[in-house]
Amino acid sequence: MADSLRRLVNNECCRMLQEKLETWYKDYYMNSCDQNLNCCCEIIELNSRIQGQLFTILSQTAQEGGHYAGVETIKSRLLPWLGTCFSNSSLGKPIDNNVSLLQESLEKDRQLRELSAAREREIQQLDSELNSTRVQLSMVQQDLAETEMDLEDTKTKSATALLAAEDEIIHLKNQLKSLQAQEESRQHSLAMVTDYERQLRTLKDEIAVLSAEKSVLQSRLTRSRSPSPDSQRSRASSPVQKEMPLSPLANRLSSVSRKANLLARFSDAYTQGRIEAQTLLKRYIDKMETVQRIIYIATVESFHVAKMAFRHFKIRVRKTLTPGHIGIESIEDIVMDYIICHLDLYDVQSSVNDVIRAMNVNPKISFPPEVEFAIISCFIKEICCIAFAMQTLDPPLDIAFGADGEIFNDCKYRRSCDSDFTAPLVFYHVWPALMENEIIIMKGEAVTKRGAFWSSVKCVNRSRSRSLSPVPQHGSPCKSGASRSRSPSPSRDIHTKRSTSVSRWVARSGLLTFT
Repeated sequence: MADSLRRLVNNECCRMLQEKLETWYKDYYMNSCDQNLNCCCEIIELNSRIQGQLFTILSQTAQEGGHYAGVETIKSRLLPWLGTCFSNSSLGKPIDNNVSLLQESLEKDRQLRELSAAREREIQQLDSELNSTRVQLSMVQQDLAETEMDLEDTKTKSATALLAAEDEIIHLKNQLKSLQAQEESRQHSLAMVTDYERQLRTLKDEIAVLSAEKSVLQSRLTRSRSPSPDSQRSRASSPVQKEMPLSPLANRLSSVSRKANLLARFSDAYTQGRIEAQTLLKRYIDKMETVQRIIYIATVESFHVAKMAFRHFKIRVRKTLTPGHIGIESIEDIVMDYIICHLDLYDVQSSVNDVIRAMNVNPKISFPPEVEFAIISCFIKEICCIAFAMQTLDPPLDIAFGADGEIFNDCKYRRSCDSDFTAPLVFYHVWPALMENEIIIMKGEAVTKRGAFWSSVKCVNRSRSRSLSPVPQHGSPCKSGASRSRSPSPSRDIHTKRSTSVSRWVARSGLLTFT
């Protein structure tokens, strides 16, 4: 009994009961009805637990006193209070079962109230949705009636509108003819403007070269008028003094403007030069796939040959300018400035010949020999010039690698109009993608087709097997009585043009002598 009483004292249930009563009293007028009822139920539950513990202690105390100890006290104090709620047989039993039953009943009542409230809310929501659906149905019916009326009006007006439309069609046809004529005149004017722009760009380059030569001559004249012992010693040690122009083209045209110009030229080569080359090749080759493969391979080979020519050109310029280099500017900057100023010294005809020679031995287009690749030499020349000039940028621009049968990449290529848009592999390429530092800045074009990998392998094997013993085709538009050799040696006129270009190179530079 003492242990039970000690646990009751340490449990502090009475203090908690007092605090809850005070809190409820303070917040009674601010709480809602449900909140006040919840507070009252909590206090009743706490009070019932305390009463259960007290009844347990009462039972234990009575048992310790013996059979008849405390009978008079129970009769005079406890039984009148209990009244008719409890019987004499339940005095010795614990009250915890009654308390738990009361709690379970309260919990079930609370859950029942919550379920009924949720059901009422669902019913209200369904009623509101039903009302809104009815309103929408009425609106739809109203719209349907209005639409029927509009349809009737349209039917009545269609007859007169049809007659008016025929007259308008005739009028629009006449306007279309006039607009086509205007468009043709605009295209002609645009072509003239393009030619003028090319001529203007050529004149600007020539002016830049002349200004560079002028600055070199002025520096020579200044040194000849005021010689110094150092300069005399340097002249005695090296009979030909080599130095850079003082105002190169890179100082007048920024790298950004040159890059924009080259991108525009590359785009023009795709939209205009490629179409012109296709037109020339389609006169002799009926298969569009072969024509597009030839143009793509010509573009790729032009970039490869132009990059190799740029490396050789840069090595020769560095070798010539290094002995006479004076100043804090690096030799690489001086070499690059000189190349930018003298892009016209690039022997583009030699690169064109190298490209044609590489195309003649390419297994994908080397057989059958329907046409000489020299008919698209103008296109190859323009691509070589663009690729050579792109190597002077910082960083340089290059084309992306492409192989038949590779997985199609939306970031690198766009599909041609005759492609299978569900195919994941590239059948062949139409135009290469342009990239800067491994980042695509201009998309290419490719044809996708299912089974592209096996088709490309069969095509290459068939071309290689047939190229071993080609059958000459008489009557070709590019041959006169003899079959064409697919790996021709450079002709004499090519060597003549190359030597003339080198002579012009040495004459224009005035200071560089190449072997």
